[in-house]
Amino acid sequence: MQMAGNRDNMSAPVKQEKGPSENLSPGMNRGNSCLQESLGAICIALDQNGKVVKAQGLCPEDLLPTLKNATLAWVNFVVSDIDREGAEIAIKLGFSSSLVPTLLKGYYASLEDNITELGIMVPAVLIEGFDLKSFPLLVLVRKDLIVTIHCQKIQRLIIFSKYADHFLKRLPRDMKIENKLTVMLARILDENNTKNFDQLREIEEQSDRMGEMMLDATVDRMIVAKSIYQMKHALITYLNTLWRTLDVLHTLRYGDAELISDDPKVLIQIGLLGDDVNRQIGLSEHMSTVLAGGLEVLQTIYNNQLQILNNRMSYTITWLTILGTAVLVPNTLATIVASFAGMDSEVLIWYIIVMTLVTANATYLAYWWVRRWVNLPRRTD
Repeated sequence: MQMAGNRDNMSAPVKQEKGPSENLSPGMNRGNSCLQESLGAICIALDQNGKVVKAQGLCPEDLLPTLKNATLAWVNFVVSDIDREGAEIAIKLGFSSSLVPTLLKGYYASLEDNITELGIMVPAVLIEGFDLKSFPLLVLVRKDLIVTIHCQKIQRLIIFSKYADHFLKRLPRDMKIENKLTVMLARILDENNTKNFDQLREIEEQSDRMGEMMLDATVDRMIVAKSIYQMKHALITYLNTLWRTLDVLHTLRYGDAELISDDPKVLIQIGLLGDDVNRQIGLSEHMSTVLAGGLEVLQTIYNNQLQILNNRMSYTITWLTILGTAVLVPNTLATIVASFAGMDSEVLIWYIIVMTLVTANATYLAYWWVRRWVNLPRRTD
């Protein structure tokens, strides 16, 4: 699916031609009836004459006059606390009170079909270094309206907000409303997926820096091992978000929701989104395999270092043994000769007998202890 505009401009803020006070509808200053912590909403709608109408506000009440006369509309809310404010926004825009809480209970993503309304939660991924976080992006759909809600920590749907008026104008007037909703929903999901895919590039850049770190022999290997684990964990989390998104797309395509088009030409756009996610899953699994290979290389490095240390110790012990033997022989001979000096023949005989018995007894005790506690092989081969 072709993306409108340049992807590099996705993070650019929406340009406002007028001052904030000129663009806001009169109801924005009502204060008490609005969401005090909401960061604002933008509404782009088609009226009954096919004219595109834009409106901005801080709460749903500011947009109700525009939505009342619209045949098709898209509203995007940016909030500070989606758990607390999402349900309130949905209720004021005519959705059921249980829709948003049910969606937020899902694991990364979920889909709730209530016949007359459809709720979708997909993950919006954001990565900083090795820290990957997933935030919910809510997409609420009813007969003539699509509402998106996300928190201020992520930047989503920037491009669509800039070109949504042209998008609505290009929709054929005789096109079924289900087809229009499905095409616009696919466009919204595609932009969120594309933004999520950009995060994989950040992981790849971190992987390249880590490869450079592994080439430096002075770097503590525990730091390298921890970095590899953190990146592996980020990839696993990213893969979880992709799998959950793919589940939602499959349910959307084959779930036969009442609000979704049955036209195969329209549904193929949802299928293309699933293909894109599958490609990203393949890339992520390949990178995970590469990281697993990096862990094996790191383990090999550790084993080589231990083997080198063991060889050095064996080399040192061998030479110490040789030197000890060289000193032991003359020392033993000198001790024996000195012991015999000045002894008469009778004392010398008893001395030799005692030394022989002591040596034999010590040898036997050593042999007994080894046989008792050490499992010696019975065959030399």
